[in-house]
Amino acid sequence: MDRYIEINGRTIGEGCLVFIIAEMSANHLQDYDRAVEIIKKAKWAGADAVKLQTYTPDTITIDCDNEYFQIRQGTIWDGTTLYKLYEKAYTPWEWQPKLKEAAEKEGLIFFSSPFDITAVDFLEGINVPAYKIASFEITDIPFIEYIASKGKPIIMSTGIAGLADIEEALAACERMGNNQVILLKCTSAYPSPLEDMNLRVIPNMKEIFKSIVGLSDHTLGHTAALGAVALGAQVVEKHFTLNRDEGGPDSAFSMEPDEFKEMVDRIRELEKALGEATYKLTEKQKKSREHSRSLFVVKDIKKGEIFTKENVRSIRPGFGLETRYISKILGKKARCDVKKGTPMGWDLVEQKTITSTPQ
Repeated sequence: MDRYIEINGRTIGEGCLVFIIAEMSANHLQDYDRAVEIIKKAKWAGADAVKLQTYTPDTITIDCDNEYFQIRQGTIWDGTTLYKLYEKAYTPWEWQPKLKEAAEKEGLIFFSSPFDITAVDFLEGINVPAYKIASFEITDIPFIEYIASKGKPIIMSTGIAGLADIEEALAACERMGNNQVILLKCTSAYPSPLEDMNLRVIPNMKEIFKSIVGLSDHTLGHTAALGAVALGAQVVEKHFTLNRDEGGPDSAFSMEPDEFKEMVDRIRELEKALGEATYKLTEKQKKSREHSRSLFVVKDIKKGEIFTKENVRSIRPGFGLETRYISKILGKKARCDVKKGTPMGWDLVEQKTITSTPQ
């Protein structure tokens, strides 16, 4: 997999700023103006991109209420059918070109998760710069191949995937000549309990798949997102809404603008703190070394007097000889008078002179 991926001029990878995605999903509540407001607030909150989902109830499932289509897996949507849920949640396709224009006007990258081939074709028609493969589509290999064939970057969630599923999905992309894949650690529970997040998978996933890795986060708050970034996540995706109290299928695990902004601010601070793996001292650290320990004369010494543990000590500050030389100083004679508080230096030590013997 590629180590660096570019989406609309934004480079994602090691050493780059974390790419932060605001997922609109169903939080527009079927109100176009609200969708536009979500985009504007996402920009205000510091998002780099806004993501939609492109499907209709009929492209993602069928209108059937037998036992197979009932939602009863212990989710917040239990008690309805797939079709009825998606009727409430889908984003009208006629909105999407206009939403893309609104996002780009705000300086946001706009892309979407397609859920069937017709959605991919539609998104190609409006020229999205990347695709998201949702967790529940990761096992649909022919669909992944079709998306990969478009040659655009792919962000792939792994919420229901085992190791073999991820390997097979990546192999499908490679068969189509597409190595521009970002894997997102994801826990497909809504909301996700923190104890189920297993964020240590992120560096492991990086090592195994040699891929850029991020987090699709359905937890409450931003603890998991910060932990993921500390462990090497280069992408963070969170659901975004204007107001959770206004409801909607995804509102319970979505962030409001102030919360999203707080998360972005903390991520940007954390990036500064993470820095790079280096032992090189900054100029401030070099200056601080002046307050480290070194050898100083701590009592007045006369010329010819012996340096001892009583008159030479390791103390702060660090302007004298390094303390490692104490054993080479003790027992030697002072070559001149030395006042208390003088940094110890070799020029204060009487050096033995070697005279040659007449031949």
